[in-house]
Amino acid sequence: MIDDASLNAWFCREVLPLEPALTRFLQRNWRVADDVIDLRQETYVQTLNGARQALPLHARHYVFTVARNLLINRARRARIVSFELVADLEDIERDVDFLATERQLGARDELRRAQAGLDVLPPRCREVVRLRKVEGLTTREAAERLGVGIDTIERQLTMGMRALSDFMLGGTGKIQRPAFPRLRRKDKTA
Repeated sequence: MIDDASLNAWFCREVLPLEPALTRFLQRNWRVADDVIDLRQETYVQTLNGARQALPLHARHYVFTVARNLLINRARRARIVSFELVADLEDIERDVDFLATERQLGARDELRRAQAGLDVLPPRCREVVRLRKVEGLTTREAAERLGVGIDTIERQLTMGMRALSDFMLGGTGKIQRPAFPRLRRKDKTA
């Protein structure tokens, strides 16, 4: 049994700093926004009651496990439970990834930027990049679908990927055609 002073010190030191993350977690996983504060307080009560026996080694995991179980129990007790709510609660991972939202937002921004870069490409080049990199076709399959040679697909893909990389890195994303030296005609007067 843990004495009240140690329990209170642990709670203030380990649990209270988790409040913003816990609130976001509850808001993300419970459909009724007005219940979030009550759910957070109930999580705190259950966390304190459970920690009276022994302080958990990993407070963060313990608090979020308590919150997850609380959400599941609330959903089970509700008279009318939407299928979406139960499906969402079953998908909650035990190890909460706190940076997932930032990574998802970053990935969405990168995807939008990649789509904008694809839109800048000429139509044939865009189609080759889409077939090869998005749909995952082989060079031969892409050539057959577009009715062109394999060399054309490879050349268009190379130019398209270079232009897309340029765009993703802040450039214009325009196709840079290789400059071949022009052959000079010999003067006939010589």
